[in-house]
Amino acid sequence: MKLTLTFVGLDSWSRPVYEAGGNLHVDTDPREGWAPHICTKCNNEFDGEPDCPVNAEFEFIPQRVLW
Repeated sequence: MKLTLTFVGLDSWSRPVYEAGGNLHVDTDPREGWAPHICTKCNNEFDGEPDCPVNAEFEFIPQRVLW
């Protein structure tokens, strides 16, 4: 499964937040050279805690935001 994630901003912990299909996702460890660790956002809230890990192939629009 391929999930297209569109960057929408940084949350209160400076983690990149993405949107896909009306749902918010967060990269909890956006370090260069590391695989993305994408989770849903609790209650689909922008500053919500990371919730469930997402197992998919990711496409980032316009690109993956890294620390």
